[in-house]
This record gives sequence, C-alpha cells and structure tokens, in this order.
Amino acid sequence: MIALVLFGAVLGVVLALLGLRDLASALTTRTRLIAAVTGTSGVRELPLIDRCDRLLCSTRVGRNLERELQLAGLSRRPVVILGAGASIALVSTYLLWTLLAPVLGLVGLAMGALSVRWYLRRGRERRKEQFIGQLPELARVLANATNAGLSLATSLAIAGDELEDPARSELKRVSTSVMFGSDLASALDDLRERVGSREVGVLVSTLVVASRSGGSLVSSLRDIAVTLDARKETRREIRTTLSQSLATGNLIIILGFGMLFLLNAIQPGTVQIMTRNTIGQIALVVSSGLFVGGFLIIRRMTRIEQ
Repeated sequence: MIALVLFGAVLGVVLALLGLRDLASALTTRTRLIAAVTGTSGVRELPLIDRCDRLLCSTRVGRNLERELQLAGLSRRPVVILGAGASIALVSTYLLWTLLAPVLGLVGLAMGALSVRWYLRRGRERRKEQFIGQLPELARVLANATNAGLSLATSLAIAGDELEDPARSELKRVSTSVMFGSDLASALDDLRERVGSREVGVLVSTLVVASRSGGSLVSSLRDIAVTLDARKETRREIRTTLSQSLATGNLIIILGFGMLFLLNAIQPGTVQIMTRNTIGQIALVVSSGLFVGGFLIIRRMTRIEQ
C-alpha cells in the first residue's frame, strides 16, 4: 500500500511537471505568433513562466541560482529548478508527515533544498569532468597552433572553434574577455576559478608563464598533453574501483528511510510514538547520526581530489 502511494505521488509530480512544460511551450509559441502578426512584443505578452523567471532573476536568490546553472552548463530556467525543488519538498513533507510522523515533515523540506543543491552540484561536476577529459586534446591543439607561429590568444580562439562543449564555451569566454580589453592572464585565471581543478591549474599556469616570459611553449604543451592522458586513465580506473563504495554510501541513506517505513508497516504508528517518547527520540537521533555519519565518511574516503 505504501509503495503504491509513493509511486502515485511521484508519478503525479512527474506528470504535473511535464504538463507545465508543455503548457509553457504552447504559450511561448502562441505569444511569438501573436507578436509576429501584430508586430508588438513586451513583458506583458510574455508567457507566465517567462514573467515568473524574470521576476525570480531580479532577486538575489534568482541571480545566484542563474549563476550556478551557468557554471554547471545547464540550460534550465531558474524558476523551473526552484519549482521542482519546491515540488519535491512538498511531496516529501506530505509523505513523511502522513505515513510516518508530523515532525519528520521537516526532513521533507530539507530534501527539497538538498535535491536542488545535488542537481546543481552534479551538473557542475559533470561539466568539470568533461572539460578535464578535453584537456589533452586542448593542449595538442594549442601546441600545433603555437608551433605554426600563431599568438597564444589566437591559438585559444582556434581551439575554441575546433573543440566541443564545454571547452568551446569556456575558451570563447576567454577570447571574448581578451577581445574586450582584459589581459590574457586575468582571463585564464577566471577560467581556472570557474573550472577549479588541478589539471586546469597546471595548464593555465604554463600558458600564463609562457605569455609573460616566453620559453619553449610547444614542447611544454606536448608534455602536458601526455601527462594529462595518463592522469585521465588513472582517474577512470580509480572511479571504476570506487564505484561499489559510492553505491554503498548511497544505499546507507536509502536503508535508513527504508527501516522507518518498514517499522511503520509492521506496526502502524510506531514511528509517531517514537517521536513523542524521550527514549524513541534519542534512538532516532542516534540512528540518524550513525547513518548520516557513515554516509559522510564513505563519501570522504572515496572522494577524488581535483
């Protein structure tokens, strides 16, 4: 019965989000057609989701969320992400409130915020991994371009045209910054801050030193390309080795919630009685601390420094 309720709630949220997306797409198409026929356009003619998105982006929370989406390379509206997080929070709160205990509804609210944070962090980590995987090819393209006598700024622009995203968009940002008057060292430092990995730091440091003092940049870039290839293979092997430990860490949290639902299914009202009893509250706090502590310890032990 509980499984059916959970499945129905999740299915309802997914269908509601899909319906809102289709409705927003239809409204956007309708507005564009009206604007094309009448020759008028403005904020009032925008669909509701666009107006809500503009209103959200005018706030500090909306600007921070928009910036995180850009850093993660996600083409999602901030209002959609915030709405999805609010929907997860409401559904989780309702399920924990009704099926377990009212006090656990606070956990549901936290799950909404954590889900948005996890989505943004996952997107940013994925973009970083993709960019790191392109670094050997980027170093080779820069080495070939500089060997042909081109300047470093021109070589970066050529590499931005030849490579795929996310390297393309990041290198175009560097080229645009240099084009509008920023020096190459500052533009490359901004790239290092956006991506934030050791591999990028080594490559950027080499380019900055070469732009300031000269030197054998071609041979340095080719050596870096070989080293980055070896590091990429090593990282791949490490991730394969640690995949089981990562799955175990995620399974710990699932087991924690599963045990609460199992206790409540065997004896309805058990969790609610525990939240009202002092011994039960202590047991819940201690067990939650053990589960969360185990999860954090596993994540810390399996973390790969970048």
